[in-house]
Amino acid sequence: MAEVLQSLADLGGVKTTQAEAAPVHVKKVDAQGRAYATGKRKNAIARVWIKPGTGKITVNTRDQEVYFARPVLRMVLQQPLQLVDRLTQYDVVVSVKGGGLSGQAGAVRHGISKALTFYEPELRGPLKKEGFLTRDSRVVERKKFGKAKARRSFQFSKR
Repeated sequence: MAEVLQSLADLGGVKTTQAEAAPVHVKKVDAQGRAYATGKRKNAIARVWIKPGTGKITVNTRDQEVYFARPVLRMVLQQPLQLVDRLTQYDVVVSVKGGGLSGQAGAVRHGISKALTFYEPELRGPLKKEGFLTRDSRVVERKKFGKAKARRSFQFSKR
């Protein structure tokens, strides 16, 4: 049963029965040796598989240069791989749907980061520090009735 403590000095002598251990992250790969993760951003959902390879990134059966034509979006995809210096070590296969191109690129970045931590759990620290493992939960606010948009009112006229 629990002891009743009378002062803070008594607290120092109390022994805890359970040692609080940090959660252990283990490698999660499927039968083909791939790590799978789901990334999300706005309304886009990306399913990402990574496996050892030459650094090729395929998005919806197309090369990343074809699917994401803007260089900024391709840079967003490669951020987690550049951070941990694994640009040419993994092949990435992505299936992405929903949202626009910017949201899809963010979802793919989130998915690649999660898949990297499943394949190599020791990479979790640097990826988490840069914020790549955090799901950006910002979405478009819904339109309200009596308003032109979510918050914008109609033009006011006195006469």
